[in-house]
Amino acid sequence: MLALSACSGSSGGSDSGDQELVLWHMEGTPNRVAAFESLAEKYNETDPEYPVTVQVQDWDQVYTKIAGAAQSGKQPDILFAIPDFATYVRNLGLGQPVTDVVDTLDADYGLIDAAKAPYQDEDEYWAVPLYGMVQMLWYRADKLAAAGIEAPTTWSELVDAAAALTTDGTSGIALPAGKNLATDQVLYSLMITGGAANFFTEDGQVDIDTPETVAAFNLYKELLQYSPADSANYAWGEPQAALNSGAAAMAIEKGQYLAPFAEESGLDPSQLGCAPIPVADQGGEPGSIYYSNGAMVLSDDEAKQAGAGEFLEWLLQPENYGDFLNAEPGLFLPVTSDGAELEQWRSNEVLTTYADCVDAMLEQAETGELFGFVDGQYIDAIGEISGQNFLAQAIQQMYVNGMSAEEAAAWTQEQMQAAIG
Repeated sequence: MLALSACSGSSGGSDSGDQELVLWHMEGTPNRVAAFESLAEKYNETDPEYPVTVQVQDWDQVYTKIAGAAQSGKQPDILFAIPDFATYVRNLGLGQPVTDVVDTLDADYGLIDAAKAPYQDEDEYWAVPLYGMVQMLWYRADKLAAAGIEAPTTWSELVDAAAALTTDGTSGIALPAGKNLATDQVLYSLMITGGAANFFTEDGQVDIDTPETVAAFNLYKELLQYSPADSANYAWGEPQAALNSGAAAMAIEKGQYLAPFAEESGLDPSQLGCAPIPVADQGGEPGSIYYSNGAMVLSDDEAKQAGAGEFLEWLLQPENYGDFLNAEPGLFLPVTSDGAELEQWRSNEVLTTYADCVDAMLEQAETGELFGFVDGQYIDAIGEISGQNFLAQAIQQMYVNGMSAEEAAAWTQEQMQAAIG
């Protein structure tokens, strides 16, 4: 049977059980935990040679925990990862090539390039793509309609809408401004739409102190005037709660906004609006941060490596993959070429209710980018940058410490370059 432990529990690891695969993931919300538990139980009922044991970690702690696990030799057998985190894990000396598994899944189901590419280095794949994530502009349709405002499409329209929608008791937009990955993500989406997606030179040096970056920093700083006063403490959950309660009229985030909206807001689902992230007025381009979430195999035991591959291939079988994606309907997007039409996924009640937003997210994903992996890059030190949340720190330097956008961009350049040496 599946053993589930909280992030404060035992770390597990490759030697924690000769006949089990310990899997770490960072999707700690209750419905995702329960869905992963159910899938592991279903897999274990097939009587595999290596049953799966799931352990829940936390993004705020996992960098430290995996470093400690590497040092002690008690790493998990399978680790869910995003591309920048995967580089950090590899730099710890962990990770096995999974090229055979990726090639098999690609031949069977057609893995999309945006999901595969960030995990390829040295002619090998270092993680198996499992699901994608993309951001959108979410808005309260009722509040925009009452103000006579259309969904903004440009940066200037976004600022104007945020200002007009800010009234007594309502903030025009809710943005995270804490030192966390949530703030990194929203800022980077705006950097993409302003032409600042790539902040590295061809030889891998940091080049973030540019006019395009300054413009994106300025935009974020301006928008924070219309965000709740405690935004410096915001991560993922707070902007969503503000939107659902009516305390904010807009937010920028991923597809987890779909499932709880009607219940938490008390409104008809039609009142949740979605739109592409607005682009810079001059030289802007469509886009969003796009995360290919994958699974690394860390065990140094060849039999366990084979067992991990069997489990990951099982997950993407059509009869299982829809249930896996629906661990969080709308947040987890398919990474297979025919996944968008997978009946087991699309028939989910949340996805049928918000079909237009689901289609919009799939379209937004086509212009997705991720820092360190733009245009075929593979910056193997990007994990050292993302692990320290320098983009979020830049926001705090402006929002809390009063730096200008120009000063914050110069500060970020210096900090990032020092981090990678």
